[in-house]
Amino acid sequence: MAAFLYRIGRLAFRRRWTVALVWAAVLAAVGLAGMTAPEAEEEPFSMPGIESQEAFDLMEERFPGAAADGATARVVFVSPNGEKVTASDNKKAVEAAIAELGDGTQVASTVDPYESGAVSEDGSTAYTTVTYKVDAAGLTDASRSHLNESLEHARDSGLTVEAGGDAMEEMGGPSGTAEAIGMSVAAVVLLITFGSLAAAGLPLLTALIGVGISLFAITALAGPLGLTDTTSTVAIMLGLAVGIDYALFIVSRYREERAKGRAPQEAVALATGTAGSAVVFAGLTVVIALAGLSVVGIPMLTEMGLGAAGAVVVSVLIALTLVPALLGFWPNAILPRKDRKDRKARRAGGAPRETRKVNGGTRWASFVLRRPLPVLLAAVAGLGALALPMTDLQLGMPGDEAKSTETTQRRAYDALAEGFGPGFNGPLTVVVDAKDADDPKVAAETVSERIGGTEGVVSVSPAQFNESGDTAVFSVVPTTAPTGQETKDLVNTIRGDRPGIESEAQATFEVTGTTAMNIDISEKVQSALVPYLLVVVGLAVILLLVVFRSILIPLKAAAGFLLSVLASLGAVVVVFQQGHGADLLGVETTGPIMSLMPIFLVGIVFGLAMDYEVFLVSRMREAYVHGQRPAQAVTSGFQHSARVVVAAALIMIAVFSGFIGDSDAMIKMIGFGLASAVLLDAFVVRMAIVPAVLALLGERAWWLPKWLDRILPRVDVEGEALTRPTVPEAEPAEKDLARA
Repeated sequence: MAAFLYRIGRLAFRRRWTVALVWAAVLAAVGLAGMTAPEAEEEPFSMPGIESQEAFDLMEERFPGAAADGATARVVFVSPNGEKVTASDNKKAVEAAIAELGDGTQVASTVDPYESGAVSEDGSTAYTTVTYKVDAAGLTDASRSHLNESLEHARDSGLTVEAGGDAMEEMGGPSGTAEAIGMSVAAVVLLITFGSLAAAGLPLLTALIGVGISLFAITALAGPLGLTDTTSTVAIMLGLAVGIDYALFIVSRYREERAKGRAPQEAVALATGTAGSAVVFAGLTVVIALAGLSVVGIPMLTEMGLGAAGAVVVSVLIALTLVPALLGFWPNAILPRKDRKDRKARRAGGAPRETRKVNGGTRWASFVLRRPLPVLLAAVAGLGALALPMTDLQLGMPGDEAKSTETTQRRAYDALAEGFGPGFNGPLTVVVDAKDADDPKVAAETVSERIGGTEGVVSVSPAQFNESGDTAVFSVVPTTAPTGQETKDLVNTIRGDRPGIESEAQATFEVTGTTAMNIDISEKVQSALVPYLLVVVGLAVILLLVVFRSILIPLKAAAGFLLSVLASLGAVVVVFQQGHGADLLGVETTGPIMSLMPIFLVGIVFGLAMDYEVFLVSRMREAYVHGQRPAQAVTSGFQHSARVVVAAALIMIAVFSGFIGDSDAMIKMIGFGLASAVLLDAFVVRMAIVPAVLALLGERAWWLPKWLDRILPRVDVEGEALTRPTVPEAEPAEKDLARA
């Protein structure tokens, strides 16, 4: 591996114009495809293998056209000062507002609340549903403006008027704010780390090129594959973070080789052969973790995982080809200023300048090596304490109740809950298949009466039959909120009573609706988490076994990952579920953690955790293979890698933290979870637990059974085959580069 990448780096350096033009052509081609691609149609959310999805599919089959794809807006009217919405003045204002709402060019229908019975028992609240001819993505700016203006006109009458529904959702993908924040902080970190504008700018430039290619590719494929905006956001998030980090490691190793007196071409080739090998295997672990999300069986997770995995692959390819090529254009500008100043003097003296033997990394490694057990116990205890809240993890799919109280959607939700009861916002939908019943109407009535008599049910709507009269649908309003544990218990109770009800009614039924769908998704994600972990961790352990040729180091890496991911999930629970420090992050309402969040966080964090493991431990392995004792190898690894790993972690934390300000609840959670996970993994697990464990294990850390050593392929990540005498820097063929 190292020898192959060495040749790749040398070729990219020598053919730098060709490499640069090829990547420019790729960016232009993919960009053109993305900009000319037709706008992707919004795909309906689906979740194969759960009851609520099966019931929804049955509804679409038996009630063709009933499940319209048109956007809806539920407009809520609340009378002022204890008045009733049925009072003549208020009723006129409501009817005038509904008439104005119905005048929209894309409006299909509106519902009169006084005729449909959509007035609360106390007469204080009423609501209407505005249905559009197109889905939310198809609504024009004029239609959205008309809706908002109609709401404002209705408010002028003195009524409190709020609106929810997908017609109120803001459309659009990534705003760019989070990316700008991450890039700004990354630029500062890189400048401090390298002390050179060119060295700081190169990783940023290559990361932007990689993200641009990935984003345009996803945009071009969004239509045919039905990709969502979330797929683009996650791909940008990860592509930016790993793109900067991978280039950072190549550039750092290049500067290290130049400091030893090597010529630019040789330094680039060696950097690509050694640090590039670590980049390949680190990227491969991330791709395994992200692509492994496909085994969960959730289409949305599969899309997000594969999209992000593609962005990581692009980042790896750029780090191995474009970064060496750009180093060829500016071989000396990348070096620290002091190195550039004394370069001629060092060539004249004939001896390379000695690199500094002691730095912050070596001092920290020496500290841990002197006290491995206390450091290990303190780190594990700290992560364990952070992970404890994870035992209280509650999964759900927060809706409008999780939005800020400054939004009209949240105020509409609260008004409906107050006027009609908390369960009104999350009714259950029951689909009765009475195809084999003697009397379908009697069968539907039996099911309705039995479910209506269940404790926790407020009301049951009249059953509606399809044209053939063999299938009925009715709504069940619970007494509790959609995300409440009591509502989940109610769904389980209704399903648990199914055998007796179906036997009596001689018909089958299934429970669906948004609330039931969210409950089913949560259960499916929880059941898929363990198999996913087994597949991903198993593959990664095998990969690390090949890389480090050790039994214990891959197991240690997996254990460290579990500690960091559990601690980060605990931090998510503390903020987003329990509410501690929520105000600082702009989280006004706490509740269940989004169902897809834990398993997606696990996938990404695992890949990133293995990144730092490969980068840090590969330098220790390199030193050990070249003859250093285990303790010396740990110190050597920290001497060369600690500063760069810290810089890489700070960059990732900055990039992920920028997404905490996103309006999308899932993106906000993912941003916080990833930022905290990188913080804990890089600074606690890799910087404290890893050296402490290696110090305690000593030679045993690198033990591998002889029979296993014979059958494992040799990939030479440590660059043993590249060991050679230092190449003098003053090569005539490169004098023209010295002016750079």
